Amino acid sequence: MPKKLYTRFSDNIKAFCNRLKQPKNFIGLIAGIVILGAMIGCAVWLNLPQDGEVATSASQMVYEKAEVTAVLSDDAQPDYDNAEGRRVGTQELEIRILSGTHKDEIMSLTNYMSALFNVDLDTGDEVIVRIMIDDDGAYYASLFNYNRGGVLGVFVLIFFILLAVLGGKKGLGALLGLLFTLASVWFILIPCLIRGVSAIAVTVAIVAVTAAGALILLNGFSKKTLCSVLGCVIGVVVAGGIAALVGNITPMNGFNMSEAENLILYGADKGMKISGLLVCGVLISALGAVMDVALGIASSVWELHKQNPSLTAAKLFRSGMHIGRDAMGTMANTLILAFAGSSLNMLILVQTYDIPFIQLINTDYICIEIIQSIAGAMGILLTVPIVALISARLMAPNKHVS
Repeated sequence: MPKKLYTRFSDNIKAFCNRLKQPKNFIGLIAGIVILGAMIGCAVWLNLPQDGEVATSASQMVYEKAEVTAVLSDDAQPDYDNAEGRRVGTQELEIRILSGTHKDEIMSLTNYMSALFNVDLDTGDEVIVRIMIDDDGAYYASLFNYNRGGVLGVFVLIFFILLAVLGGKKGLGALLGLLFTLASVWFILIPCLIRGVSAIAVTVAIVAVTAAGALILLNGFSKKTLCSVLGCVIGVVVAGGIAALVGNITPMNGFNMSEAENLILYGADKGMKISGLLVCGVLISALGAVMDVALGIASSVWELHKQNPSLTAAKLFRSGMHIGRDAMGTMANTLILAFAGSSLNMLILVQTYDIPFIQLINTDYICIEIIQSIAGAMGILLTVPIVALISARLMAPNKHVS
């Protein structure tokens, strides 16, 4: 890391730590450590094996890193008719296992390349292979895919460094908040859902805790943070409520999701409840955008109050609404465009097959995506007046809204 970049990164960490030493932040830090300890204990307990739990077949599969040491034969040719010039055919490879119990063993495997599965290899390439074991104990390697872990790790690390360096102490707080949110979802929310805990209740709780944690790490303990947290939680819950209402009227729930069959097969024996997962998805997907809007409005109202403490709550509220209107369209577009981007291939197929509109609009997948994206966007729209009102009342408590 260049010296200037390292110095700036180090200064940001010191500034962040100094901010935590402030009295109001220090007391909150102690409370946060207690809550974090409780969450860690809960996560550990939730992820312990249950009595009588049988390992899944997927967890027993063995995947290892390997290196191509030689290409023994290669009959693949470019296919311009169906594969846009990608090579299609067969390769006979010699590989060396780089990890696991078979490390340094030399094996051979056949690489079948088609238009869809196309891992085109050369000597020195690193891959991931699955070690297959026959009933008689014999084993062999089967090609899985390129080894992309290192590249993705560096990519994520660059993002973290840029966020911490360019964002300063705010960026470091945002990074810690992001890691806290992801850990809460993976180690607490998902195990709770698998064990059959009330899906909507536990998701709302996780949303509240992660929003509070992320915003406190970003801004410390202040009225601005409190307004942001309250507005964020209310906005996300409103989005979930709208999705639940429309889902009941439609009717549409988790059983209509494309993954429902697998969830029923592999999760029902653990007590998983499928019906609430649609609303849970809305709550989680709306969290980031709603948090962004909530913090933006609260920060704007706080700055207005700080620059002119004589402003009444009514004027602060109106100013918050004016500022929020500029953010409404772009943030609402965020969720709608996220749907369009993630479903681009499907949308192309819709036009390719010229699917009738009446069929399209009543397809489960399309209905779910519309409900999730529109409910999330409505949550963003309603967050603006909610945060503006809360901020105005808390920052100018003696100046009534009229």
